[in-house]
Amino acid sequence: MSTPVPPLVAACRREPVTRTPVWFMRQAGRSLPEYRRVREGVPMLQACTTPDLVTEITLQPVRRYGVDGAVLYSDIVLPLKAAGVDLDIVPGTGPVIAHPVRTAADVDALPELHPEQVEPVAQAVRQLVGELGEVPLIGFAGAPFTLASYLVEGGPSKDHAATKTFIHADPGLWRALAEKLARTSATFLRVQVANGARVVQLFDSWAGALSLADYRAHAMPASASVLEAVGELRGADGLPVPRIHFGVVTGELLGAMGEAGADVVGVDYRVSLRDAAARTRADGTRRALQGNLDPALLGAPPAVLDAAVDDVLADAAAAVGTTGHVFNLGHGVPPATDPGALLRVVERVHERTAR
Repeated sequence: MSTPVPPLVAACRREPVTRTPVWFMRQAGRSLPEYRRVREGVPMLQACTTPDLVTEITLQPVRRYGVDGAVLYSDIVLPLKAAGVDLDIVPGTGPVIAHPVRTAADVDALPELHPEQVEPVAQAVRQLVGELGEVPLIGFAGAPFTLASYLVEGGPSKDHAATKTFIHADPGLWRALAEKLARTSATFLRVQVANGARVVQLFDSWAGALSLADYRAHAMPASASVLEAVGELRGADGLPVPRIHFGVVTGELLGAMGEAGADVVGVDYRVSLRDAAARTRADGTRRALQGNLDPALLGAPPAVLDAAVDDVLADAAAAVGTTGHVFNLGHGVPPATDPGALLRVVERVHERTAR
């Protein structure tokens, strides 16, 4: 007898599901008191490279909420750090790069990632697969544009002006940087899949800073190469590993993000799923959608939150029917979120969509 396909994997493949799957970006993190306890006194990057800690933190929201997927606890810049980039995650600020990448010499000197440099992550993935049973593990990596923006800006940025100047001042050098980072992201995802991740998500967190024309010319090719590299892989069931592609403020980019090679396009809360479906089908391909409850509504009164969840489900039904929807937030879980609100969302999605 064949093993049932988990709802998350089935939905990503646009296959029939027993219920709409739900998971949350940043579900493992600061909103959970048990997370704060185990992370106390442990720097972020140290936590991300301690297999037992990664395993525990990744499992916490699965135990508490009964979500349909466990997203690997890691950080978007971890592959850069593992490769040898001098960076740190500064509390209250985010990733800070000691020597920003601005010249051809800087690009040439940027180290590439090798699988053995993320062996602690591989070990954590193996441990998680053993613990999770049929709950699929979601691997993730940062898209080349977003990684490059940290490297060029030297840290977080509101307008990514230095990155966009770099792109237009020397498109050839930018392409060399993006291609190098694409290899790093692909290596990081390959390690996760090789050790048991069943779904992957490519985060292009800051792609929304680009126009559609600039995205297609300067970001999409490198992301496409990452997604193509993952598309060559097979999971434990012998089938391709579903690929989710997500960015913030990317409403105008959704069609291109799908064309880059996504099986599932993540949608933030600024665009309806119906509009997203139309945009992601413009090339004639029907793709699954993920999203897109506004995270701010997690702090609303229960009745308001329930109605908002129902609205997303109705929007999804109109957009993709009964298959091809993964319920998620339109961005990550805010740190101050009451865990009870997330549990309420999971239970409501499962109850309303049971088939």
